Amino acid sequence: MTLNRYNGTFLVLLLFHTTVLLYLTNEFSISYKEVQVYFNDNLSLLSIITNLSTSLFGQNDFALRTPFLILYIGSAILLYITTKDYFKTELQRVISSAIFMLLPGINSAALLVNESIIVVFFTLLYLYIYKFQKRHCYGLLLLFLFLDNSFAILFLGLFFYSLAKKDNKLLVVTLVLFGISMSYFGFDIGGKPKSYLLDTFAIYASIFSPILFLYFFYSIYRIGLKQEKDIVWYISATALGLSLIFSLRQHVKIEDFAPFVVIAIPLMVKLFNHSLNVRLKEFRKWHCIMLRFALSVLVLSFLTFALNKYIYVFLEKPDKHFTYQYHIVKELSQELKKLNINSVNTDDFKLALRLQFYGITSSKKHYISTKLYNNRYKVIDIVYYNRIVKRYYLY
Repeated sequence: MTLNRYNGTFLVLLLFHTTVLLYLTNEFSISYKEVQVYFNDNLSLLSIITNLSTSLFGQNDFALRTPFLILYIGSAILLYITTKDYFKTELQRVISSAIFMLLPGINSAALLVNESIIVVFFTLLYLYIYKFQKRHCYGLLLLFLFLDNSFAILFLGLFFYSLAKKDNKLLVVTLVLFGISMSYFGFDIGGKPKSYLLDTFAIYASIFSPILFLYFFYSIYRIGLKQEKDIVWYISATALGLSLIFSLRQHVKIEDFAPFVVIAIPLMVKLFNHSLNVRLKEFRKWHCIMLRFALSVLVLSFLTFALNKYIYVFLEKPDKHFTYQYHIVKELSQELKKLNINSVNTDDFKLALRLQFYGITSSKKHYISTKLYNNRYKVIDIVYYNRIVKRYYLY
């Protein structure tokens, strides 16, 4: 990547964003869902990655979350590189990458223990090879079969693409891989039939931000009707379409679909620029207003995520905080260690497992609870910015 003005801007943005995310690795505590993966799900890819990282760098939040941050950095770079010669101007390319970085869903995936950023990275790697080597990497497709069940969506998207392009080899390979993936892994389609379509829209809106998702949805629809459709469109349209169809009768696991949807951000930016450029300047007013508003909401969403602990100051009930499940436990373990306590008993099995990650084991010498039983206790308050968010009683 030749260093010019725009490439330099992209690298500065990526460096700044990575620095903020690195800071946030120390702001989060391990959640119950994450600690289950770490201790109990030994055969999963996530468990292997997190345990390997903590064995090298110590059992702490930095080691736990850094592998996903590295995959995010790789994803951002791959997205930027694959859009070379995609836009008319380099500025549009930088804006496309900046939007990708600011997406609430991407910020969460870059820090939390989940498969989403793994899927995003490897999908973009596949697209990178396809663009610059002009071939489909069938070895990677075979690897995807064992990485995660959600790659079945990629196989299906590529199957539709092969039909459109009359690529018989890709058609056969993806059809076989899709069949194997569905046979061994599949998707949960059980449960009582009930429409979750509005819930799915709401989750996508939280991943993109509401205005951005509405325009993204329109972009996929508009390109499907009137524009030339490339490989990215087939992948994203398949993922988006399937998630909406499934949600008509059941709750869907959005993290299986969203990674294939967010990679189509460049399609949306390109369509918006085309729509803007075909209009005279005096007719661009509403497009410019929408752009500024959408970017402002994205920046605000990122600031809310980055400064999430400040929100406790304004909440009447701290447990309603959107990242509450990723807070408190690390600070509690630190307070216990200050008292030279390295083991406690508690009736909260979720708390006990989370404390175990920070070196607080189980014993009957001390008992900790959020309930007041007698007057022989010590209070441990978890305080963020002068606001008590949780009180424990140590007996």
